[in-house]
Amino acid sequence: MDPILARVAASFAAQGLMKTLGARLVAAVDGEVRIEMPFSMHLSQQLGYLHAGAVTSIVDSACGYAALTRAPEGFEVVTAEFKINLMRPALGDRFVAIGRVISAGRLLTVCTGEVQAWTGATAKQVALMQATIVNVQR
Repeated sequence: MDPILARVAASFAAQGLMKTLGARLVAAVDGEVRIEMPFSMHLSQQLGYLHAGAVTSIVDSACGYAALTRAPEGFEVVTAEFKINLMRPALGDRFVAIGRVISAGRLLTVCTGEVQAWTGATAKQVALMQATIVNVQR
């Protein structure tokens, strides 16, 4: 297994929330991570859309794990802050969060993330995030 994917996969497997949401890691390369989650009525809000908390959780994790691909060995990552734009109702069969590193420093990494709602072969962007991720020693 690729060392970047192995590092991210090991950390992802330790996350209880991602398991609870039914999310799975689908890709991890240098500076970019993709997480996919199927729609579930258990994760909906009162109008039947995917809840903003679920949308935010998967894109926060995608950004964090993108930052982990650039973190020094012996470090993990935590989110220091983020801003999210929820651009339209999150309606779809599955949701893909993509986190990308914009700038990686010694302690802080700035990432951008997006969430795509997929219905069949059609995707719509439903959210954008900007996040600051902190490297922390294990």
